[in-house]
Amino acid sequence: MQARDSERPQLHFVTGRLAEYALRATVEEASKTLGFDYTIGVMPITVAALITPRWLLRHIDIPAATTEVILPGYIGDDTSEIERVTKARVRVGPRDLRELPEFLGAKKSSPRDLSKFDIEIIAEINHAPRYTTPQLLAEAASLRAAGADRIDVGCDPGVRWSRVGEAVAALVGEGHAVSIDSFDPVEVAEACRSGASLVLSVNSQNAHAAADWGAEVVAIPDTPTDLGSLEATLAILDAARVPLRIDPILEPIGMGFAESLVRYHTVRRLYPNHAMMMGIGNLTELTDVDSAGVNVMLLGVCEELRIGSVLTTQVINWARSSVRECDLARRLVHYAVAHRVPPKRVDDSLVILRDPQLRPHPPETFERLAEAVRDNNFRLYAQDASLHLVSANLHLSDRDPFRLFDQLLATPQGATVDPSHAFYLGYELCKALTALQLGKQYEQDEALRWGHLTKPEKHHRLKRRRR
Repeated sequence: MQARDSERPQLHFVTGRLAEYALRATVEEASKTLGFDYTIGVMPITVAALITPRWLLRHIDIPAATTEVILPGYIGDDTSEIERVTKARVRVGPRDLRELPEFLGAKKSSPRDLSKFDIEIIAEINHAPRYTTPQLLAEAASLRAAGADRIDVGCDPGVRWSRVGEAVAALVGEGHAVSIDSFDPVEVAEACRSGASLVLSVNSQNAHAAADWGAEVVAIPDTPTDLGSLEATLAILDAARVPLRIDPILEPIGMGFAESLVRYHTVRRLYPNHAMMMGIGNLTELTDVDSAGVNVMLLGVCEELRIGSVLTTQVINWARSSVRECDLARRLVHYAVAHRVPPKRVDDSLVILRDPQLRPHPPETFERLAEAVRDNNFRLYAQDASLHLVSANLHLSDRDPFRLFDQLLATPQGATVDPSHAFYLGYELCKALTALQLGKQYEQDEALRWGHLTKPEKHHRLKRRRR
């Protein structure tokens, strides 16, 4: 380590015996690039994650020149007493040692401002007449919480909804902007009298009635490829001064999808000053693929073509989080277009199936751990297409969790596995195998990362000291 430079920060890192080797290697490299001096305090404990603030106060001893103390990531947030005793700034580091360089400032970039967006999300409640009013309000509240700006009441064709006015009034009373999706002029008129401010949709069949509704409408062609009929409908609406947005109709793959994208581009060129909408459910609901990537691509098209609203729904299971996905996607694509950069390394909330980045351990880690560990706790890892189990003088690996468990039971350490412990190992090995199959980072006792769908897990392996 270099001689102390009074102008450089002096960091003191606290760890346990097990992580000492890896921490020294990581800190040595980080100190060269980030410009700090350091010392490392190895506590008389094997696993740093078991250190508590009270226990640490009886063992910590820092050099006088220390300007900052970095504690292990599992220690908790209350460091006030440690700061009082050490008289230095104290920070709790990351739980994963491999994230320490970034925590200390390596490759630090300014945070992206994803608060801005251009695209309105209209979330459709399909078959709304089948809901009771309380059910409708609950569903609308859920969609708004996910990011919807407007609730679209989807009616059932051929059956007039006698309660449409009551339902729309209830939604408006809860503060929702409401649109009505119906070609029945009686339903539409009643919904607009009750507060609906947008009508989906209008073509040559009902364009003449639109002037009486007092609401904005969505103009569509009589058939998707007939832009001539769209032009005629727009002429009627413009003459009556009906506010409108245009939807040239997105078609499913295999039924004219590429050509329909061309139509959106054509309509934007022909009507540069008109508002536009894209109904994206024909892709997300009618394609056998997870919806997140589809939503990003379609909202990217909308952002570039200045299509200011999308109509989405989340009926089919693979699209059940489409509204939230659209909310995240509209922010991502706005940032990309506004800053003229690809939407990469901006926000990874929509990277769900796999992980943005893997952080593999050095190949020698597992053997070193087996030599260093003194207790019989089992550490699990998923790397290099194999599952790894490490304990005192033990390193087992296999691609199959059942074979790995059989190997464990054949060892002296395996005799200590009781039913509760076996259940825990089975649960963790299931997560580890999932991580291997999908290309995700596995960390024992931590939830797998699923982008915006991630839910933290309660820790079961690391028991806290109370003294």
